[in-house]
Amino acid sequence: MTTALGEKIKAIIQANGPISVTDYFSLCLADPQYGYYRTREPFGRSGDFVTAPEVSQLFGEMIGVFVVHAWQRHGAPAGARLVEIGPGRGTMMADMLRVIERLAAPLFENMTVHLVETSERLRDIQQQTLHAHEGKISWHSDFEEVPPGFTLIAANELFDAIPIRQFVKTPTGFRERMVGLDIDGELTFAAGIAGIDPALLPGLPQAAPAGTLFEISPARQAVMMRICDRLKAFGGTALAIDYGHLVTGFGDTLQAVRMHEFDPPLGHPGEADLTSHVDFEDLAKTAVGAGLHLNGALHQGDFLIGLGILERAAALGRDREPRTRQIIQDAVDRLAGSGEGRMGELFKAMAVSYPAVDLMPFRPVD
Repeated sequence: MTTALGEKIKAIIQANGPISVTDYFSLCLADPQYGYYRTREPFGRSGDFVTAPEVSQLFGEMIGVFVVHAWQRHGAPAGARLVEIGPGRGTMMADMLRVIERLAAPLFENMTVHLVETSERLRDIQQQTLHAHEGKISWHSDFEEVPPGFTLIAANELFDAIPIRQFVKTPTGFRERMVGLDIDGELTFAAGIAGIDPALLPGLPQAAPAGTLFEISPARQAVMMRICDRLKAFGGTALAIDYGHLVTGFGDTLQAVRMHEFDPPLGHPGEADLTSHVDFEDLAKTAVGAGLHLNGALHQGDFLIGLGILERAAALGRDREPRTRQIIQDAVDRLAGSGEGRMGELFKAMAVSYPAVDLMPFRPVD
């Protein structure tokens, strides 16, 4: 089976030769005609995947707790800008705002909320989700449009949708991985000509067998730098939560999800959500290199438990019927449980701040 975008990509390759994985990734998600984010409703039960805020209100509430804590540690400045980049359906922000209003009325009353969203369709959904806060929230298509001021940033599953470059080990060293056409005219992976600076490779690259893959994302580094520039200019903290790993390594993490099932990355261009794991060590190096304080990086489960998700779940379940209590418990297990394939382990949370403040539940970094 082929897709409209698949045919378009094949035509591009026939005309100009193979394209990089980065370009393929970008076309799949953002092609103005057939890109996944332009044509699909990715979130929720009817979409292709369910994000943490859709699992339970507890997730957004814990992020709200973290935001209040960060604001207090920074000295409770007036006129804060609360920014979410890539706000999905607006569910996480709605849960955050409920907690912020309850825990820190002065923050809630004096801050403005800024959602950075490029999709008109998702903006409409966010406006419905957040209609109770009309007048307090502004939408921006670009992060640079957020007005000056002390800034608290939350980004859940932002970085995994930003394209990566892949390099494959060949007899002549690491070469950029490309998408070309096979003998039957179907999409296939191939090694290109461009190499990579060996200093960027981890461990012992010379010992890696042929076919080994390495991923790097200058585009993610660039987004991280923009966040860092903002915090250095106005002060604040940024929290990123994403599917990924804490230590840079080799491996192929490019994956497609279609109708809640894994799909070959070249299988259905434009009809599957394409992502890859986020290299948190690389993001942390980018932030520290820019002069920010790294609060730390944790498994999502440790992050949520450290912020009190178990206590909050117990309070939510008090005096409820057993079925409701079980639903709450299942949500906690899904969000914070450790073990193979659990969100609590697969997802990581990283925070950076400027000027440096120590933030729970991260342990101080020497």
